[in-house]
Amino acid sequence: MDIRALADALGYPAAALGILIESSGIPFPGELTLVAVAAYAGTGHLNIAIVIALGALGAIVGGDLGYLIGLKGGRPFIERLLSIFRLEVGHLAQAEMFFAHHGDKTILVGRFVLGLRTWASVFAGVAHMPFWKFQLYSVLGAVPWAITWGLVGYLLGNNWPLLSAVVKAVGYGGLALVVLAGLTLLLLRRRELRRGQRPPPPGRGGDPAPR
Repeated sequence: MDIRALADALGYPAAALGILIESSGIPFPGELTLVAVAAYAGTGHLNIAIVIALGALGAIVGGDLGYLIGLKGGRPFIERLLSIFRLEVGHLAQAEMFFAHHGDKTILVGRFVLGLRTWASVFAGVAHMPFWKFQLYSVLGAVPWAITWGLVGYLLGNNWPLLSAVVKAVGYGGLALVVLAGLTLLLLRRRELRRGQRPPPPGRGGDPAPR
């Protein structure tokens, strides 16, 4: 798919449509589409402020659709959806546990992370996160995301190979950070559980030490 051709053909609607599709749980290069539309705006054909506003709106509306899909479909629907796109289902329980403890942060930063941008809203619905809370963090994440990538595309759009490489690098970098954070939390939790299972030393808890 030629993202730049799509952006040039659709203009303003592409700024919202790409990320709306991606945020609703369907793998799609929504971020790159917004960047392409912003780059097109850099040539003087579109207003960058409108492009950014539409990008934020598309991210918010797409997130709401993803939330409703997760809320109504539940875990069985997520498993079917993952199998359709040939994605790994085995780690779904771990993802749910991580989201249950860090869902608000995930929604907030998920726009900048490859994979989370697609599935975070769906998992919020599956986890039955209160909608007002989800909407708050969704807006707080969508607006700076749209501003950041809109301006990047607008200012660097004349060098598309570099721009697309930067977008992919940031997405993979964010994913690596999230994985590292998850592994760190998992190791810390296991360490706490091991400490809790250790017997207390003599004289501290339990029976007093003999004199």
